[in-house]
Amino acid sequence: MEEEVVLDQEVAQDAIHSEDVIEDKKAKKKEKSTRKQSKNQEKKVEETKVSDLENAQDVQEREASLSEDKENKKEIDLYSEKKEIIKVENLTKDYGNGRGIFDISFTINKGEVFGFVGTNGSGKTTTIRHIMGFLKAREGSVEVLGLDAWKDSSEIKKYVSYIPGEIAFPDLNTGTLFLKSQAELLKIQDMTYANELISRLQLDTSANLKRMSKGMKQKTAIVAALMANKDILILDEPTTGLDPLMREVFLDIILEEKQKGKTILMSSQMFDELEITCDRVALILNGKIIDIADIEKLKNPTYRMYKIEFKSPDDYQKFKKLKYEFIRFQDKYNQVTIKIEEKRLNKLFNDLKNYNLKFISEVKNNLERHFRQVLAIQGDDYVYKEEVTRKDRKRAKKQIKREKKEKRREEDVQ
Repeated sequence: MEEEVVLDQEVAQDAIHSEDVIEDKKAKKKEKSTRKQSKNQEKKVEETKVSDLENAQDVQEREASLSEDKENKKEIDLYSEKKEIIKVENLTKDYGNGRGIFDISFTINKGEVFGFVGTNGSGKTTTIRHIMGFLKAREGSVEVLGLDAWKDSSEIKKYVSYIPGEIAFPDLNTGTLFLKSQAELLKIQDMTYANELISRLQLDTSANLKRMSKGMKQKTAIVAALMANKDILILDEPTTGLDPLMREVFLDIILEEKQKGKTILMSSQMFDELEITCDRVALILNGKIIDIADIEKLKNPTYRMYKIEFKSPDDYQKFKKLKYEFIRFQDKYNQVTIKIEEKRLNKLFNDLKNYNLKFISEVKNNLERHFRQVLAIQGDDYVYKEEVTRKDRKRAKKQIKREKKEKRREEDVQ
């Protein structure tokens, strides 16, 4: 009996122990499940945070992209919606003693190449500096894209590339460093066009900026200005220092920019390069615009000009009495130059049948001849002062020597 009682107690204890083990296992399993759920929840929270952060970043990027698109659209619209890109009205800057610019007025339309020709000191650069917002007008107004050139100069410069008349580079060792710094400033990432310009202009960008020749500096300034591919180009005597070959290359580049629809203002002292590139050209002298020529009308005029030389002085004198518009008389050679409308050409040739001619030749019109004719009727106030050349100086020196020799001869005779 006692053995049975002992056995029952052992069985009971084993059962109790077994139940405790099961409970422990259940507790551990529950604890493990709780920890797993907790980890899963923490993981979900982290994933949610990351997702929220990524979503926030995406939103910011989208907002930035939309903002950039809006800004770009604004810039595009500001240029595309305007017909008059540059408008100058009654612009005056009087420096005293007849120096400065006086009552300057002109407009440049979208896609037009407008030329500015005149000698040194005529007022080209002063006018351009007003357009760039470097100078404030005392009288008159200057607008670019409908904005005030002085007050809104920083906004205007987003659309304008500029080559100054006097180039001053920053303190950088090479042309490469300068062009890279310009690209960073203008936020240019694709340098394909810049490299194309460098190749076409045969520019050695590895050269030291300070030791470059005038021509090399000019090429560097051209690349720096054009590589931004902006809608408006303002070029103050951009071919200064270029050799004839590079000058031709540059003019080809300008014609290509014109084909892209760029609006260009280019000043020069050379008639031929303006005649090749421009739609209209203004002649500025002593700070005033004397005339604005339409190149297309110059190339296809409604009139013709002829130089006629007669064999005899009598015929020459008789022809002078006829009712034609005479441009020039050369009595020494029995020559006249006349201007005549095309519809009167038959009458001219019928009249000439009655005269003995040595020759007749058509005088082709060009920009330089046109402006010289304009200046010829302006009077003494508008005398076109030619640039003094080395040949002029040599002639002057020879003339002085001749005068001195003649004076010595006269003294010797006396």
